[in-house]
Amino acid sequence: MSQVNYYTPEGLEKIKSELKQLKSVERPKISQQIAEARDKGDLSENAEYDAAKEAQGLLEARIAKMEGVIANARIIDESRMDTSKAYILSNVTVKNLGNNQEMTYRLVAENEANLAEKKISVDSPIGKGLLGKALGEIAEIEVPSGLVRFEVVKISR
Repeated sequence: MSQVNYYTPEGLEKIKSELKQLKSVERPKISQQIAEARDKGDLSENAEYDAAKEAQGLLEARIAKMEGVIANARIIDESRMDTSKAYILSNVTVKNLGNNQEMTYRLVAENEANLAEKKISVDSPIGKGLLGKALGEIAEIEVPSGLVRFEVVKISR
């Protein structure tokens, strides 16, 4: 059974664009490499041919996986989001009760996660811990460095 993933329109478009690149540029490039290697003679001892065939297999697997992701993707209408609790695509401002620092994260699907942009996956320990929390609630989250306690101070779209 395939897992449904939720995306912003921009996030899904990025995946579709990458898939188009793989199909229209990378696939023909590997086919050309296979053809060139085949022209060099005996295929049983042709390392270039073997490498190109292996690269083709990896590319086709990646294309199939991305097609599956797109087929099971759902776009979230942010204008209809409930901001009473932290859900996917919510901007959640939390206060670390250990050091009193405030941070704002956007909860996103795994494929859209980017810590530099403060986008964390709902599948990460912090993302899982914040999902479903309401304003003022404390999230106790087990991270590699130990238990961290966050207070939810703001939720927005």
